[in-house]
Formats: sequence, structure tokens, C-alpha cells
Amino acid sequence: MSRIVSFRRMQDGTREDYLLLDESERAYALGLGGRVLESLRKLDTCVEGYPVSRLRHCLQAATRAMQDGADEEMIVAALIHDIGDELAPYNHAELAAAILRPYVREEVAWIVAQHGLFQNYYYVHHFGGDRNARERWRHHPWYEACVHFCAAWDQCSFDPDYPTEDLATFEPMLRRIFARAPHDPRYFSAA
Repeated sequence: MSRIVSFRRMQDGTREDYLLLDESERAYALGLGGRVLESLRKLDTCVEGYPVSRLRHCLQAATRAMQDGADEEMIVAALIHDIGDELAPYNHAELAAAILRPYVREEVAWIVAQHGLFQNYYYVHHFGGDRNARERWRHHPWYEACVHFCAAWDQCSFDPDYPTEDLATFEPMLRRIFARAPHDPRYFSAA
């Protein structure tokens, strides 16, 4: 039988309890890359109306980023930018950014978090929305990088004829990114 904590309410936990949980959670975190890959595989379905599956769209975006000379963090960001579609269709960008944030530089997480708003430029005016809503970020230091992410990699990646790398191409870099120690102080253990 595995070890378990002594408490039923967190307020009753001891240092030993929380050291045990920290050890367990760190071991679990080592498998994150595999769980992210499995979540990507679940995107291999077509949302009615689209010419490619959500997975193929993500693979195309990552292929374009790689061909454009992007670094590994940005390629992985392009690969998983829509991973939140499955559970958070109306705020998928925020979910994808939250997954990435502890493992990539803040610029990459910001771009992924904002890509939904920036993508609106291409279509929201057809529904009476403000396609220029992204302009509120015009003076942000990563504004142009997000415009590029959307223009060069995201909005154009619905082409069933585009020569797209498969998931195995990106798996090693994804695993490297998610095997990193988290760099955000909010994710460090007090142990």
C-alpha cells in the first residue's frame, strides 16, 4: 500500500504530510509531456465545417513555426495553442497558456494567451464584432510577435494539402519543454 497523508482537512496537515505530497506531485509532474501528447491526440477529430482536424491544424501551425526558424518554445506553443479546445472552447487560449506558463518564457505564454483575441481580426467582423479589438495591446512589447504568430502560423493552418509534419516530429521538443523545472516562483516547493 502506498503512503498517504494523515489529514482529512488540509489545515490539519503536518510538514511530513506536505513533504510526502510534494514528492508525489513532483513525480506526477514528470509525466506531463506524455499527458500533453495524449491530449493533442484527442484533437484528431474534425469540428464540423473545418477541412482539417484540430490536431492537423496544430501540427500545421507548428510545422510553419519550425520552417520559419522559431525556437523550441515557440514551436511547442504553436503545437499546443489550441489544446484547450476540448475543455474550454470559449477560453481555450487561456488554458493553453496556463499549461505552458511554468515552462516557457513569459513572452510565449502571453502570445498563446492572447492569440484568441488576435485571431478575431480575421473573422469576428463577419458577426458584427470589432476585428481591431487587439489594438488595445498595440503598445505591448509582444504585440507584433502575436500578430506574426496568428498571421504566419495560426490563421493559415487549415489547408488539407499543406505538407505537415506528424506529431512524432515534435514529440522530443515537447518532452524537453515539459521536463524542465518550472521557473515561475509560484510553482516552487517550499521544501
